[in-house]
Amino acid sequence: MSDVSSVCCYCGTGCGVLIEAGAGKIAGVRGDPAHPANRGKLCTKGATLALSAQASGRALHPALRSGKALPRQRVSWDVALDHVAGKFGAVMREHGPDAVAFYLSGQLTTEAYYVFNKLARGLIGTNNIDTNSRLCMSSAVAGYKATLGADSPPGCYDDIDHAGTIFIAGSNTAYAHPVLFRRIEAARRANPDLKLVVVDPRRTDTATDADLHLALLPGTDVALYHAMLNVMLWEELIDRAAIAAHTEGWEALRDLVRDYTPEKVAPICGVAATDIVQAARWFAAGPTLSLYCQGLNQSTCGVDKNTALINLHLATGQIGRPGAAPLSLTGQPNAMGGREVGGLANLLSAHRDLANSEHRAEVARLWGVDTVPATPGKTAVEMFEAVRRGEIKAIWIACTNPAQSLPDQNKVQEALLAAECVVLQEAFADTETAAFADVLLPAASWGETDGTMTNSERRISRVRAAVPPPGEARADWDIVCDFARRLLPEPGARLFPYAGAEEIFNEHRETTRGRDLDITGLSYARLDASPQQWPFPEGAATGTARLYVDGIYPTASGRARFHVAPYRPLAEAIDARYPLHLNTGRLRDQWHAMSRSGRVARLFAHADTPALAMNVRDLELRRLKAGDLVRVKSRRGEVIVAAEASDSVRPGQCFLPMHWGARFMAGRGINALTLPLFDAVSKQPELKHAAVQVTRAELPWRMAVLATGDGTLLLDTVQPLLRACDYAAAGLAGRDRDVLTLRLAHAQALPEPLLAALDAALGLDDPLAVMHYQDSPRGISKRVRVDAGKVTAVRLSGETAAFEWLRDAMVEGVGVAALRSWMLAPVTRPPADGAGRGRIVCNCLNVAEPAIVAAIASGAGLAALQSNLKCGSECGSCIPELKRLIAGSRAAA
Repeated sequence: MSDVSSVCCYCGTGCGVLIEAGAGKIAGVRGDPAHPANRGKLCTKGATLALSAQASGRALHPALRSGKALPRQRVSWDVALDHVAGKFGAVMREHGPDAVAFYLSGQLTTEAYYVFNKLARGLIGTNNIDTNSRLCMSSAVAGYKATLGADSPPGCYDDIDHAGTIFIAGSNTAYAHPVLFRRIEAARRANPDLKLVVVDPRRTDTATDADLHLALLPGTDVALYHAMLNVMLWEELIDRAAIAAHTEGWEALRDLVRDYTPEKVAPICGVAATDIVQAARWFAAGPTLSLYCQGLNQSTCGVDKNTALINLHLATGQIGRPGAAPLSLTGQPNAMGGREVGGLANLLSAHRDLANSEHRAEVARLWGVDTVPATPGKTAVEMFEAVRRGEIKAIWIACTNPAQSLPDQNKVQEALLAAECVVLQEAFADTETAAFADVLLPAASWGETDGTMTNSERRISRVRAAVPPPGEARADWDIVCDFARRLLPEPGARLFPYAGAEEIFNEHRETTRGRDLDITGLSYARLDASPQQWPFPEGAATGTARLYVDGIYPTASGRARFHVAPYRPLAEAIDARYPLHLNTGRLRDQWHAMSRSGRVARLFAHADTPALAMNVRDLELRRLKAGDLVRVKSRRGEVIVAAEASDSVRPGQCFLPMHWGARFMAGRGINALTLPLFDAVSKQPELKHAAVQVTRAELPWRMAVLATGDGTLLLDTVQPLLRACDYAAAGLAGRDRDVLTLRLAHAQALPEPLLAALDAALGLDDPLAVMHYQDSPRGISKRVRVDAGKVTAVRLSGETAAFEWLRDAMVEGVGVAALRSWMLAPVTRPPADGAGRGRIVCNCLNVAEPAIVAAIASGAGLAALQSNLKCGSECGSCIPELKRLIAGSRAAA
């Protein structure tokens, strides 16, 4: 076994990892104690990376189809790339270069991003190149540029340790960036005077831990921040010297916010005026570190939200010193790197602007091409709408899953069907988007490729291959370069001569010379020694932890700019037909579209099915109870999920996790509900909010399925059932073995041939191994397969009471002897009236909620839980929930 240092491929924290590999396989992963981003800590997702690397479902060979209705066939790389070059070339000749497009991902390495950008703009001549970072970070980018002059986050993680106030806005950091939240917890223990303020409509685990939770109404952030600035003005909490010396535009903002008094804004935001005043005082006292994410970004006024928060920093001088900065938390591991090389449609390499003719000329000179096109490219939502209209004929999608992640999925999938050619460059063959691919190009994944990535604090880390990619998969950058040389052989060979990722990095490095992100002092050798923050110009001894220490900003005047914008309401208002605010967000143990995390059974233990969190009052008004199936409908689409009673949302609001797509549920996933309207500047869609109605779903026929085996292959097996039923929720369970879990509901029983095919696939058609119960008049059919004394497959049709305890028995590998007389019975509890394990709270050490609740009832506090049950003693992701359970027990007492 050897240890290879690399970086986690999930969120933008940029945690260093040590990959244990041998015999061409990844065997384990642990946090790298030498990496400054995480200091050896990992969350539940990062800690299970080795399991995702061992899972099946990979794209192993190039494949293509000659017609939309035909299956793809395996072909060689030569055939696949020549085919794509022919298709793209024909489209370009007939319709021009803007009839093709590229849609990329914040999970690509910087080197792959760079060559894609050069391919589109330098070789083909189109700016139709965008990335899924448009869905999560483009409002933050535009907010930084509008106020500070450049997309350069000014703070660093060390500011957590120096802050007097940490102001978290629109982020459930405890779930979305758990390693950073561990650092916040440590800082609060070290400094009991440190204040934590959380702005979020929901009472999340992050909010529960706060000294002050501002549970604002959805979309009212700008009004809140203007009211806070109003308080700072009247109480003389602003830094007039900093405003005079380092900013411009103050008078216009001052005049605007005079009308935003706490008393006027309180009913707009649904926050007490006294809480607004307190938040303003703590913010101004500082040093204040703001941490923010999708609650600000995913909005039709996302740029205004970002800038209104940054205005508070500029007005109080809370920037450019330890503990004081507006620090946007990046959602993906290399969204920053993509922005550095011009991965967004409106950007060029090294933070240059497409609209700037001098910048276009600079890039053309650096690349050795005549010109860089000036015509604006299509951004994410615009791009797929142009595909749907037929303006874009061929689209190349790399390392992302738009058939799950983009808003208004009905139209997105219409677009993918309408495209003349859909190329998917992907590590996994079974994503929702894979079904639409005319050409599938197998890509290397985490642990199999070399390059660099940049995290939220501008820290560049080396990504290293620990094992070769499986099958015929190739590095992303290598695929692009090979294609370029086939598309236009002479210029392609000249512009894409690279033999390795390091050569690409070196060229990218030169494009940054003299820019705000100058990295001319970096090399692979220097990054191999330790990760570094930019800027790191040639001759520097170290990177730059904090920007704007001297109060000089990369604007024409050298001053930061106050951004003046009034509060605007949500793009989609609630009304009598759609009376509920739907908020979307993250689960603790899943990530994005679950293309990777959805292969790891233990990551389903904390939340195993899509569930709509609703306030008890809203459930009662609709005569619903927790566990009922409900139809959630917006103006664009609908889904059916289980309802869940929650005190985390106010009456009139509800919450759905963003991760669930068509691979794990019936219909087109959560984004069938979301709307494609976007911010006029950042072009980022309002994925965080939609107006919905919720009604009972009357689906009398129920079925449940369990099976042991390869989880990914089992999920493949049941896909036809997900498409056939009105309600379906598929997932995995287990730690040492994968157990498929499938819950179905429909208006009537499924056709017998479909059930027979399922039985055959799961071995439930073998009379010698299967216990069988049939009650045809009542529509009940049950089958349980037993192998070597253990239950290996179950189908319960018409009556499913035993599903949960049978699932737990299969996960634990309980012998069938004690269960045999109960397995076909309509009982909700296992033999001897046991209670079952319950929901897993601590994923690292497999500690369930009932055991924790029992210990708390016996007087255990957090320290006792960590010592006795060991929950919260490993990665710590469950600590906020443990605290909440303890607080709830004390409140009940």
